[in-house]
Amino acid sequence: MKPKTKLTIALAILVLGAIAAYAQDKSTQDKYLLKSPAGIAFADFRGYEDWAAASSARTDEVLKVIVANPVMIEAYHAGVPTNGQVFPEGSKIVKLQWKFKKSTEAQFAVDVPDTFTQAFVMEKDSKRFPKTGGWGYALFNYDAATGKFTADPSPADCGNTCHSAVKSKDYIFHPYEKR
Repeated sequence: MKPKTKLTIALAILVLGAIAAYAQDKSTQDKYLLKSPAGIAFADFRGYEDWAAASSARTDEVLKVIVANPVMIEAYHAGVPTNGQVFPEGSKIVKLQWKFKKSTEAQFAVDVPDTFTQAFVMEKDSKRFPKTGGWGYALFNYDAATGKFTADPSPADCGNTCHSAVKSKDYIFHPYEKR
């Protein structure tokens, strides 16, 4: 094969790979264009997929993993909120939710994630959210059939209604779990 032909084939493979990567990543890019009715942009939580796990929970319907950005993880390590302090501005948390199923592979009974359903987000910005303890809330629903997120039309203070029950813990239900 001639060197020019090899180069042409290599370039074609490179271009096709780039197109495939773009197409695969398009749904990720699309979610970052979303904005909730409260004005919270999904893009403000870019990189949440790699944030540290702070806690987890399970209801009768869903498994939840709560991840936090480095600002919030550092505050957790400093003892917030059990030390009476509040989380600093810029703290962000994402509660990821899945429907679950029984594992067919484990040698014991265990529930495992099945279908991803939602990303519930919170961010601390006292200037933007003074009426809700400094926290902004948004919910982004995921449709597994289309692979797309949509902003939930819930009112801006919807998350605060539930989280007011833990006002003494700076509106955060889940403590940082020891490990």
